Amino acid sequence: MPKSVEVVFVTLSSPILIGIYENAKLIKTISSEEKSSEILPIIFSEISKQYSVKSLFYANGPGSFMAIKIAYIFLKSMSILKNIPLYATDAFYFNENQPIKAIGKLYFVKISSEIKTQKLEIVSKTKFTLRDVLDYSEFSTTNTPLYGIEAVGS
Repeated sequence: MPKSVEVVFVTLSSPILIGIYENAKLIKTISSEEKSSEILPIIFSEISKQYSVKSLFYANGPGSFMAIKIAYIFLKSMSILKNIPLYATDAFYFNENQPIKAIGKLYFVKISSEIKTQKLEIVSKTKFTLRDVLDYSEFSTTNTPLYGIEAVGS
């Protein structure tokens, strides 16, 4: 009987990160520089051969809208086809609440629970990391991408 695991996807920038969790504890990390549209099906297939996937989690934005769309469509499809619950949280959960590049000098920032854009002159490169332990309370079954963010440039 394969281990029952939860799989976390952070596909907002390169490298993409995928964490395999058992009882909320990180047991394996997969990192890839490949395009998420090409590598997600391959990685998911390999994970499915080794483990019993009981839930899926992902960062639903902000970040690259194309990367968010690809991850959402793929994970939502797997969720429906394989009857696996899908949960989401914003990207700030995976980068210690640091600004996330939008366009030009505009960055997404999270103040309290509100995500906005701000013009910033100097910002260190955003680095996403997987948490050692998942905090389920940070995730929601409202898993659609964060398209409601104010228009970039406003």
